[in-house]
Amino acid sequence: MSSSSNEPTITSYAQAPAKTISANGVTYAYRELGPKGGIPVVFFVHLAATLDNWDPRVIDPIAAHRHVITFDQQGVGASSGTVPATIEAAADDAYDFISALGYKTIDVFSFSMGGMIAQDLVVKHPDLVRRLVLTGTGPRGGKDMDKLVGTTYSDILRATLTRSDPKEFLFFNRDAEGKRAAKAFVERLSERTVDRDKPIGTKAFQTQLKAIQRFGRSAPSDLSKLTQPTLIANGDNDRMVPSVLSNDLHRRIAGSELVIYPNSGHGGIFQYHERFVPVAVEFLTR
Repeated sequence: MSSSSNEPTITSYAQAPAKTISANGVTYAYRELGPKGGIPVVFFVHLAATLDNWDPRVIDPIAAHRHVITFDQQGVGASSGTVPATIEAAADDAYDFISALGYKTIDVFSFSMGGMIAQDLVVKHPDLVRRLVLTGTGPRGGKDMDKLVGTTYSDILRATLTRSDPKEFLFFNRDAEGKRAAKAFVERLSERTVDRDKPIGTKAFQTQLKAIQRFGRSAPSDLSKLTQPTLIANGDNDRMVPSVLSNDLHRRIAGSELVIYPNSGHGGIFQYHERFVPVAVEFLTR
């Protein structure tokens, strides 16, 4: 999979062209950037997120070294179809998308719900994923994961009342440092000005929430099967997917590496992007 010599290498997510590919009757919207050839890093996005929800301060430095692919899940953003009712079905969609692109081996960078989907993908297709990054996420059947639904709705309400982006409440602590990081993060998400995605619909969002709740209440997967190098990261005060679940993942996945950032929440990797990204780049280029 090499690009033609006359195609310039794009390393800015704000500039990455909008593309589509069809698989099993679904048209998936995706963007790619970075040097082509070799194994791509496929990014698995969070609850309610579209292509426009990736922090360019995380994507761009990885794309300086690696071929990066981001995609909209079925029924979200510019992808067609309807949001699947389970995390496992979302993993099947991801497999269809990756297969349609022609890849037999990928690295995965995932955040939050994306990390749940990535785990189900690896459990079902262990040979597909070479290296795995799991951030702000937890295992199937993880303790208190189903409480995410209540937290999400209450924070959406708080955000509405203060005319803020819900991510400012859901991803960051409400101290001075957290509020500053939240505002900076939300601003970075608007750096792209062309071909922006349309936000997720209410019904699709509710379907995703129910899928996460079901994932949280179901029997744990056997993560001892995961043999690929795995990097796990989170903030120390994740109110969405409790930080203890990152420790839980670390215990279950043999040889995994764990990084917990101080005084930060679900979006710890975005608040501490200057510290986190070099760790992620080193891990993904090792």
